[in-house]
Amino acid sequence: MKKSAFCEYCFSEREYQVYKVRRTSILKEEEVSYKAKEAVCNVCGNEIFVSDICEYNLMNLYKEYRRNYNIISTDEIEKVKIKYSINSEALSLILGWNSKTIERYLDGDMIGVSNSDLLRKVYENTSYYSIILQNNKERINPADYNKSRQAIRYILDQDETEEKIDAVIKYLLIRCEDFTALSIQKLLYYVQAFHYVFTGNFMFEEDCEAWKDGPFYPSLYERYEQFGYEKVNKDIMANDKLRLENFERNIVESIIKFYGCYSGKILKEMTKSEAPWILTRTNSINGKNIKYGEFNTVIEKSLIQEYFDSIKEKYNISSSLDIQNYSRDSFDKISI
Repeated sequence: MKKSAFCEYCFSEREYQVYKVRRTSILKEEEVSYKAKEAVCNVCGNEIFVSDICEYNLMNLYKEYRRNYNIISTDEIEKVKIKYSINSEALSLILGWNSKTIERYLDGDMIGVSNSDLLRKVYENTSYYSIILQNNKERINPADYNKSRQAIRYILDQDETEEKIDAVIKYLLIRCEDFTALSIQKLLYYVQAFHYVFTGNFMFEEDCEAWKDGPFYPSLYERYEQFGYEKVNKDIMANDKLRLENFERNIVESIIKFYGCYSGKILKEMTKSEAPWILTRTNSINGKNIKYGEFNTVIEKSLIQEYFDSIKEKYNISSSLDIQNYSRDSFDKISI
């Protein structure tokens, strides 16, 4: 099908040919080379304006610009707002921009490299954002400031727990890179339980939850869901700051030895056969078991404490090697 458009040189409707070309344009003061199309008049040989081709070229220009300069996406900007519980106007103001800047970016305006880099740094570094918020709190109303400050406190508290969990995950992956996400969740649960058995304290501040597939640490699950299992683990392995104390390493090593030999599905059934998960998921009323349903409920540390105190006494657990007897019995029970 022949195509035609108005040629301003011929001052008439003309048929044209489309050619693929390579163009270089300046966008946000940056030079960008990108794939483009060009409509050429069949009569005079000059370029003709065609709206569809113009939109195609603009889309490719923006795409190449974002790729070349790693420009933050609108989804990532929304994540900044959600992470720090701050609205578009307040975020714009504390960053020293016009009050409508973030909203314009979310509506499709192209972001400059420096602003993109700042937003990404703010998202990745909570302490850096905290300094910016504190230094510019006079620019926003007190309610917005207090709400965001509260979000920061929560994140920093979570980061401490997350770092310890990540240190355990790193050790697990160093010893065996084939552990699945399900296996890691269950191994973390047993690390937490037996750390209490031997020290009287829990290794992680975060509570695990009684999901239908056994105990889960929700923050880890959310990270795997958001960023992907391989990406999260790659970042963990690259973090040289993650370290375990010698006694922590010994406990994790024992868990690997006596529980790491089982698949994630078997570990799931083992944890589901234990009192902390059962009591959290089930409420006994007049002798009838009423399931809570599919929603997730925190497994109280007191339940883990009480149950594993009884296990310690029953199996006379005084060293990490004694874990083997309990893990073997747990496996035998679900295998019957």
